[in-house]
Amino acid sequence: MKKEHESAYWSYNISLMLKLLVIWFVVSFVCGILLVDVLNQVQIGGYKLGFWFAQQGSMYTFVVLVFYYAKKMAALDREFGVDE
Repeated sequence: MKKEHESAYWSYNISLMLKLLVIWFVVSFVCGILLVDVLNQVQIGGYKLGFWFAQQGSMYTFVVLVFYYAKKMAALDREFGVDE
C-alpha cells in the first residue's frame, strides 16, 4: 500500500474506533452510572431501566459494537485491497 493509502486507512480505522468507544462510554458510564436515577423511572419486564443498563446494557452494546467493527473493517479492507 502506498503511504497516502496507509494514512487514509489508519485514519478511518482510528476514527471508527473512537466513535465506537464513545458510544460504549455513553452506554456504560453515562446511562449506567450518571443517569441511573432518571432511567430507573422506567421499568421493562419488571426491572428498572437504570439497573438494566448498568448490568446488561454495556455488555450487549459491547458485543454489538465488536460485530459492527468487524463488519466495517472487512469492508474497509476490501476497499483498500488488503483483505485476505
